[in-house]
Amino acid sequence: MATIIDGKALAFKKQTELVEKVEKLKAETGVVPGLVVILVGDDPASQVYVRNKERSAKKAGFLSETVRLSESISEEELIQVIEQYNEDDRFHGILVQLPLPAHINDKRVILAIDPKKDVDGFHPINTGHLWNGRPVMVPCTPAGIMELLREYDIDLEGKTAVIIGRSNIVGKPMAQLLLDKNATVTLAHSRTRHLARVTKQADVLIVAIGQGHFVTKEFVKEGAVVIDVGMNRDDNGKLIGDVKFDEVEPLASFITPVPGGVGPMTITMLMEQTYQSALRSVKA
Repeated sequence: MATIIDGKALAFKKQTELVEKVEKLKAETGVVPGLVVILVGDDPASQVYVRNKERSAKKAGFLSETVRLSESISEEELIQVIEQYNEDDRFHGILVQLPLPAHINDKRVILAIDPKKDVDGFHPINTGHLWNGRPVMVPCTPAGIMELLREYDIDLEGKTAVIIGRSNIVGKPMAQLLLDKNATVTLAHSRTRHLARVTKQADVLIVAIGQGHFVTKEFVKEGAVVIDVGMNRDDNGKLIGDVKFDEVEPLASFITPVPGGVGPMTITMLMEQTYQSALRSVKA
């Protein structure tokens, strides 16, 4: 039987600590961390994510602002909005909710964000810091996974880690964070041949492929640590992960559930990085 990695409990602990740190920062310097979330269009899933971020920011004691823009806004107009917040010292974090409408180039939009305020960690300058082994702003899901592994004393040194999924948001930054902890990392994806044979070698298996219940027991070796990043809906609308939990859990040593595993830590790390950005602004 696997130990269930409780992301909800760790997120609550971290958020409680964050409230105290924010109060201390405000008392000592007068600075309140500020986060602005920019939402373009009315995608229902994006609206839910944005509401969750608003709620977490307010709970942490942040200055929180949400800018809701029409789906028809031009790329240039969106960049002008971002530039206004780049210059506004009250805000230490700027987040543009993805995905953006098809007529807007998300790479150009990310480039427009001041790297010091890029709390999603997507700007090429922050990517460069990460790959150089000196991370400043790190994509929040991989950062949250590293906190979960640390909390449960999961040693990565010399371990074989396999990541299924090569996105810039999870897979690639996750690989670098694991390399920094001296794991031996394989980055697998939908074109990987004999995928189950590859994943069966993993001491640590991180699944971020975006297909519900894709990973079954045939993919997992006994005693592996299994981290499920997936967020999918089954035919009944129930939230499920990329891993078939009931099948894999008896094999694993540690496993994250969906919901309640990786998800809560993603938003927690967004708040932590906004706080750290505010702290750096004081020291600058």
